[in-house]
Amino acid sequence: MEEYKIQLTVNDEKISTAAKPEESLLKYLRRNGFTEVKCGCEKGDCGTCTVIMNGKTIKSCITLAIQANGKEILTAKGLEKTKIGQKLQESFVQHGAVQCGFCTAGMLMAAKGYLDTNPEPDKAEIRKAISGNLCRCTGYKKIVEAIYDVAVENHGWEGDINV
Repeated sequence: MEEYKIQLTVNDEKISTAAKPEESLLKYLRRNGFTEVKCGCEKGDCGTCTVIMNGKTIKSCITLAIQANGKEILTAKGLEKTKIGQKLQESFVQHGAVQCGFCTAGMLMAAKGYLDTNPEPDKAEIRKAISGNLCRCTGYKKIVEAIYDVAVENHGWEGDINV
């Protein structure tokens, strides 16, 4: 099978390797050492493989690697380089929003992507924003609280009082 050389930037690191036309971005990233991108359903249903590509949250299992050619990718490991990413990680721990850890990377990426576009959400908006990411442990309440507290702290507003 023919391969194509692609170039992309992952967490500020330039990558230039070959990809098969049918290779998902998820498999490409993992093959190149970015194992923090988790493999779940490989159908776009669970959200555990969520990354941010050129500022947009995507599911890497249903995105072809060649579609990422020339793009910038942020994974969960790259969150430590962003202020909001650090705050989200700390808040997830403080709120007990991390249990088995399977969904955590995808949830953090979905949260960062959403707060980048809507820095002052209410809890209902957060629930909707993470609805494409499945969690079987927490029941989402702790995750929503963790994201909401970061939004409130980051922007110094009172926000909603309803859960």
